[in-house]
Amino acid sequence: MEPSRREWLITAATAGVSGAAGGWLCNLAAAGQAQAPQAEAKPPQGKTAEEVSPGEDLMREHGVLKRLLLVYGEVVRRIEAKQDVPPAPLAEAAGIVRAFVEDYHEKLEEDFLFPRFKKARRLVELVDVLAAQHLAGRQLTKITLRLATAAGLRSADDRRSLAAALGQFIRMYQPHEAREDTVLFPAFHELVSQQEYDALGEEFEKRENDRFGQDGFEKVVARVAAIEKTLGIYDLAQFTPVP
Repeated sequence: MEPSRREWLITAATAGVSGAAGGWLCNLAAAGQAQAPQAEAKPPQGKTAEEVSPGEDLMREHGVLKRLLLVYGEVVRRIEAKQDVPPAPLAEAAGIVRAFVEDYHEKLEEDFLFPRFKKARRLVELVDVLAAQHLAGRQLTKITLRLATAAGLRSADDRRSLAAALGQFIRMYQPHEAREDTVLFPAFHELVSQQEYDALGEEFEKRENDRFGQDGFEKVVARVAAIEKTLGIYDLAQFTPVP
């Protein structure tokens, strides 16, 4: 069975240490002085090496959303410059927004975070705004999916409507995800016990694997990267200001 995303992260993080330890043990064996390995340090009680917190999971998913907003911004730029917009990468990006952001990531927030804040009467006004923005975003995605076609991108009126929908989506989700990252997610960690917080991390990964399969997050990131390459916005260096 292939390692889970959490196990993969831990393996990558410890690869350098393992390599150094391996060389040291080989030298001892060559000298005939190999000793039994010391017991591994135990993680803090209630923790396992594979754990990734719910907040970290949600923030990584926001990273995917940020890259999709960059894709949307490039499409708006091309429409405003009267340049060609290939429909396939835009439709793919909107499909990821629907399946990964709205039907998965936002559902986690709506099922596990928002009800707990309301029950505790904490940040209720913020939660109400965030929930309303989820609904608004789904309507904008519906418009985007309808217009992200060869026919839609040939029509001047449809191109204007598409640019307006994408612009509204970008304008709303930039502050939306920033407020969640800096206010909601930190407050959520304080709202629940450590045991409950850890259990939610496992539940989040289970839902991800059930919906997207093994290494689902990495597969989604690879799809977004392919879209960026198609639109010529993958190379990070191009965004560096030139003196």
